Amino acid sequence: MTRNRIGHGAVASDMDAPASPRLGAGVRLELFSTSFCGACRQTRAVLDRAAALVPGATVVEHDLALEPELGDANVITQSPTTIVRAADGRELLRAAGVPTVPQVLVAVDGALAPSEHPARRRR
Repeated sequence: MTRNRIGHGAVASDMDAPASPRLGAGVRLELFSTSFCGACRQTRAVLDRAAALVPGATVVEHDLALEPELGDANVITQSPTTIVRAADGRELLRAAGVPTVPQVLVAVDGALAPSEHPARRRR
C-alpha cells in the first residue's frame, strides 16, 4: 500500500509510476477531505484497511481546503468523499460519507481483470 497526501506539503506521488504485476496495481482509493472533518479520520482508516488487503492499491488524499478546484472538477459536494478508480481512471465507487471496507473491496474487485482475480484464475 502506498499513501500519498496531496496538497500543502505534498509528498512525491508514485501514481505515475509504471504499473507493477501486483494484484491491485493501479487501483486508486481517493479520499477528498478537509482538516475540520471528523468523519475523514474514519474514512482514512477504512481506506488504509482496504489497501492493506489489496497489494498494489494506492491511497491518495486530497485536501479540499487547499485544492478547491479539484473538488469542483470531481463534483465533490461533501467531505469525506471516496472515489475508487481503476488503473485506467474509471470511477468504480463514489461514496459520500464513510464507506465500509466491504464496499471498497467490492469496487476494487470490479477493477481486476479475470487473469488478476484469484477466484477467476484458471488452473
